[in-house]
Amino acid sequence: MSTTVRTAIDIRSFHVDFPEEELAELRDRIAATRWPSRELISDRSQGVQLAMLQELARYWETEYDWRKAEARLNALAQFTTEIDGVDVHFIHVRSAHESALPLIMTHGWPGSVIELLDTVGPLTDPTAHGGSAEDAFHLVLPSLPGYGLSGEPVEIGWDLGRTARAWAELMRRLGYTRYVAQGGDVGAGVTDAMGRQAPEGLIGIHTNLLVPALGGTMPTNTDEERAAAAQIATFGQSGKGYFVEMATRPQTIAYALLDSPVALAAWMVDHDTDAYYKITRAFTDGQPSGNLTRDHILDNVTLYWLSGTGASTARSYWEAYGPDAPAASRQPLPPPTIPFGFTTFPGEIWRTPRSWVEKSYPNVIYFNEVDKGGHFAAWEEPELFATELRAAFSSLR
Repeated sequence: MSTTVRTAIDIRSFHVDFPEEELAELRDRIAATRWPSRELISDRSQGVQLAMLQELARYWETEYDWRKAEARLNALAQFTTEIDGVDVHFIHVRSAHESALPLIMTHGWPGSVIELLDTVGPLTDPTAHGGSAEDAFHLVLPSLPGYGLSGEPVEIGWDLGRTARAWAELMRRLGYTRYVAQGGDVGAGVTDAMGRQAPEGLIGIHTNLLVPALGGTMPTNTDEERAAAAQIATFGQSGKGYFVEMATRPQTIAYALLDSPVALAAWMVDHDTDAYYKITRAFTDGQPSGNLTRDHILDNVTLYWLSGTGASTARSYWEAYGPDAPAASRQPLPPPTIPFGFTTFPGEIWRTPRSWVEKSYPNVIYFNEVDKGGHFAAWEEPELFATELRAAFSSLR
């Protein structure tokens, strides 16, 4: 299948190269951090713990090398294209196997395309990773508007549905007439919206976060369902402070996120309990969980800092989930009828029962529970994640 662009204006090559003075300023700002006193308890229930963040800052200032991250990005084919007034950055890697299935995969918050980089090999070159040529994907990894290397929206209205339409246009520009989509976190919301919009060419979707469970009542008839509901309730009571702040007052937190790299890092690592403790062990004990290493975590945080996207990423939550955003008054589209796949990871905010998936989507073709990985599953366990996507979409090839 051809991916020849229509004109040179539509799609432009992209190269990452931040000036050295910006990296020097980053280190100076880290060194100048004003630290609070230590938390008064022994766990994270007051927030990010001082010892952990000080070790992160020490490593960030004195040992971390951003240029390695730039080299990883620049080793892949990167592009930008203007869609609906925003310059969208994306990575596009075609498999050597011409029969590969095109896949567009969307990251979330506090992630970026950084969290998906190590899935590129397993997805595009499965024969080198325990799969067969029939498992291959042509891979498209866009940066959400206002995230990382994509442009920042200059008007309101960039909700999940608008991003979903932009992704359909991106795949059309790339010449893909038959493709699938995957998303986690915010990316799951975009992928869910794509399924509901059912653009021409989209033949199936897979997520690893059950979007309907965030806004609707789910059955609690079984022990598994009640356990999942209890996990969601706990998250709502004590785990979603970042969610509420960004969905209601994104501009307020933006001042800290743009002014202090340590504040930015603290905000980003305090996402969910499982990921927080895995990140903590990586920095304080030198024991990363899978691919959640010190360098990879800081690759992602540094990209946010250098691109200055703390404010625009926070506003994306206002657009998607805020009660005052234009999207709040719209009725949701009906559930998608196209094939749907789901994988539940044990460290996710809640462990989704199959019954909830089948209640939410009328055409479930794949469901699986795996034994490792969490909210950032593609990042933490890229090989396992690629195996799940190969299995989920195998019947659509």
